[in-house]
Amino acid sequence: MKSRHAVAIVLFGFLSVAASSSLLAWQAPTHDYARWEPDIAAMEAADRESPPPKGGIVFIGSSGIRLWKTLAEDYPDHKVINRGFGGSQLIDSSYFADRLIFPHEPKQVIIRAGGNDINDGRLPREVADDFAEFVRLIHSKLPETEILFMGWNPSLARWGQTDKLMEMNRLIREQALEMPRVGYIDTASFVLGEDDLPRPELFVEDQLHFSPEGYKLLAEIVRPYLKK
Repeated sequence: MKSRHAVAIVLFGFLSVAASSSLLAWQAPTHDYARWEPDIAAMEAADRESPPPKGGIVFIGSSGIRLWKTLAEDYPDHKVINRGFGGSQLIDSSYFADRLIFPHEPKQVIIRAGGNDINDGRLPREVADDFAEFVRLIHSKLPETEILFMGWNPSLARWGQTDKLMEMNRLIREQALEMPRVGYIDTASFVLGEDDLPRPELFVEDQLHFSPEGYKLLAEIVRPYLKK
């Protein structure tokens, strides 16, 4: 009887561990970095054909950066390099830093990421932790480089996520204040109108990405932060 009882306990323990493992696997699926390989390879090919200057300013992140087509025109007095790849999360910028950031030895790195993370179900604290890891990674090889995080803005397309996005901004801003050579740029409030809703004219039809007018205002907000 005792033997059967012991076997039952062992079997129950095994099933519990198996169930826990399955749950953990479901909660933390493997991130697919390979999906960005064509985008990263294309940027590397462009760099080989026309190498960007070292010591410039790298803008990296998701589609808000990738679609900033007027970046060089907006800052003609700066050596700016656009390394955005649409749909990416903050951890993707860390993963590809060896190929998109370090070769350029930038004096500044400006990152705009996190919106897709929240949209994918990640929590504000998790994204803030990813930003801290991004800073640690960049400063491990570029200790004198300044890192600036562009705060995420509300949009009508993802209005239901606004509270989480603002909490993510708050947590990252608090981190930035405690880190050397790290700063925070408030690019959240400029999109709101008198009704405290995003102004439609600052977005394209999807009500998520900036229109030319939206990028014009964004450029003016970021301008004072750029090093000469």
